[in-house]
Parts: sequence; structure tokens; C-alpha cells
Amino acid sequence: MRVGNWLTAEESKKLLGAENADSLRSRRNRALLSLLIGCGLRRAEVTTLRLEDLQLREGHWVIADLRGKGGHIRTIPVPQWVKEAVDSWTLGAGITAGPLPRSINKAGRIWGHGFTPKVIWAIVKGNAKCCGLPSVAPHDLRRTCARLCHQSGGELDQIQFLLGRVSIQTTERYLGCKQRFRDAVNDHIGLEPDAPS
Repeated sequence: MRVGNWLTAEESKKLLGAENADSLRSRRNRALLSLLIGCGLRRAEVTTLRLEDLQLREGHWVIADLRGKGGHIRTIPVPQWVKEAVDSWTLGAGITAGPLPRSINKAGRIWGHGFTPKVIWAIVKGNAKCCGLPSVAPHDLRRTCARLCHQSGGELDQIQFLLGRVSIQTTERYLGCKQRFRDAVNDHIGLEPDAPS
């Protein structure tokens, strides 16, 4: 079964940096990419986001009560850098309520109320190609979020909550985990007998 791709932290920064213009379109795209990489959202989840979903909980920004795949409801922590990208977009676009992702016409003005997952696909593919990462798909950014969380010391159960995964095995697959036998996880748990003097 194909598992997919993961970006390194440097490749992720490169992808986020591809949208460096100060245009409305660039601000929107940077916010979308930030939500995908920083929060591990699916394309369909991003398309349903409303500005009201961003709330402060326990002093931290979150996407509250997101209904994900299979109807599972979860609350997703939003890193400060992601919130800043979203704020830059909403402030520039004059969005004070309603759908977060919006279409932009050729004249550079917002029109309509939201857009489809296909638009997100095109944004990710276009930016990835500009960065020399042609095989990156939107779902790879979800995997990347999980892997980067794990590499930075994130606990498996917390990553599972973030992704809204029921199965720990699926979470492990997202991380690309393999069981290590050399220097195994239980080799140094602090119960080893003291070395003879």
C-alpha cells in the first residue's frame, strides 16, 4: 500500500516561502498551506472552515469542534505562525465572519463563499512545482505535519488526537515508523542493573 511522501522541515519552509508576495491571492495561499502543514488538515476540512471556528481555548488558538472524516469531531491546536498567516489573509481580505477560504477573481477581488478541495489541490501542486517538489500532493502535507511533530518530540497519542485518527497503526504509518531492534525503545528505560564496580 502506497504511504505517500513527507517533506523535511527545510522543504516545508521552502513551500511556505513560495507564497511571498503581498497580494490577496498570495496571502490566502500562504494561509491554506500553513493550515495544511501546521495543523495536519485534510483538503475537505479546510474548505469547511469558518472564521468563527478559530477560538481561544486555555490560552491557545484552536480550530474548535471540527467535523472530520467519518463524522469524527476534534479540536485542533493552531500554532502561532499559522494563526498569523490566517490573520494576514483575513485582515487583507476584510473577512470578519463566515467561510475562511474564498475565491479570488482575475481582478484580485474576493467573490463567492468558499471553494472546493480541487482548488487546494491546484494551489499545493503549483507551489510545490515552483519549489522543485513536483510529486507533492495536499495529503502529503498532512503526513509531513505528523512526521515533523514526531521528530520534534511529539507524543504518539497527541499526534493521533491532532490528526483525528482512530487507529494508532494508521498514525504510525503516517509517521513512517519502523520498529528498531538495534538501540530498541526498551533498551534504556532505567531498569537496567547497575554495572559491576
